[in-house]
Amino acid sequence: MSSLKFYGDEIITGPGSLEAIKKVMGQRFFIVTGKTALFRNGTIKRAEAFLKESDKDYDILSGIGANPSVLDIEAGLIKMKEFNPDVVIAIGGGSVLDAAKVMTLMCEYEGLTIDAIKNGQAPEKRERVKLVAIPSTSGTASEVTRAAVITFPEENIKIGLKTKAFIPDLAILDGELALSMPPTVMVESGMDALTHSLEAYINKNADDFTKTIAKGAVEGLLKHLRQSFEIGDIESRQHVHNFSCLAGFAFQNAGLGMDHGIAHAFGGRFGTSHGLLNAIALPYVLEYNGRDPAVAEDLEQLSRLIGKNIIEEVKDLNKTFNIPNSFSAAGIPEEEFKTHYDELLKHSLMGSTQRNPVTMDAAEMDKVLTSIYYGEKKF
Repeated sequence: MSSLKFYGDEIITGPGSLEAIKKVMGQRFFIVTGKTALFRNGTIKRAEAFLKESDKDYDILSGIGANPSVLDIEAGLIKMKEFNPDVVIAIGGGSVLDAAKVMTLMCEYEGLTIDAIKNGQAPEKRERVKLVAIPSTSGTASEVTRAAVITFPEENIKIGLKTKAFIPDLAILDGELALSMPPTVMVESGMDALTHSLEAYINKNADDFTKTIAKGAVEGLLKHLRQSFEIGDIESRQHVHNFSCLAGFAFQNAGLGMDHGIAHAFGGRFGTSHGLLNAIALPYVLEYNGRDPAVAEDLEQLSRLIGKNIIEEVKDLNKTFNIPNSFSAAGIPEEEFKTHYDELLKHSLMGSTQRNPVTMDAAEMDKVLTSIYYGEKKF
């Protein structure tokens, strides 16, 4: 028996759809956003204008960076509680959306702690504070998922907190916001989305619904990612925005795999971009998991769908996007890798790796991590 939840109340998509915030019911709006990019390109100014036009009260919390930590959440929550919003609007990349999810839930439930959420003791729905998610990057699909990835600095690990209460009520997919993504951000977020769709497709928990959606996301992303990188026009950016969201539908219901487990472990220790880590690890993870007959059949079906070996296509995309073929080449120092290896190995076996289609133990994960770090297959 499966219980599926794909998104909140509504998704609004298309260029210019940011304007939809004018019709959101509520009076006190609290905007959560990043540091400078959306201020420079005028997105926040436009959002403010729409709220002013609707005669709404609002305040802004800015400065959310990549890999938001427990400390960032606690600091932002103070300002959010002081304003006491009935609507939170998260505008930015996945890190912004994830931070806003946690803060919004903790704002509604007085006394709720991050440790409680981490330990599976979070409420399953919100009643008072509405959450609107507006992604400016095309990768995490945080606008429709029950997950929020937060860094726990004392443990040097990123953990995906989960509850249905994190699913935003409204998701706005405005491709115009994605036009300003720098090439590096476009590439890394796009490969994150592709990793979501591929890991969901080969997951043993995938059913007819999630498998079909994941396959469509794989096909759509492979069709539009290169154009989004090389041309960056509104059409390709909107398509990637939409297919990234579809990948979110799939993975939040089917699960992911060890690519994400590894990325969270290394991202938590070194602060390296999540999408970059996913992209580097993806060919190795697909090849390793392909030893499972069901996964091998899935990969063969995808290869027939796109008319090319799917693992080779991922490798070619990485080359096109100038993504290195190893963690070492990505700048993670060997001395640091060796010093923290036991921790990295332990953390790589946690989280999404628990749902990998091939059951992993320390000995097997050692082969995979060594392969990805040095760029030479050891399995």
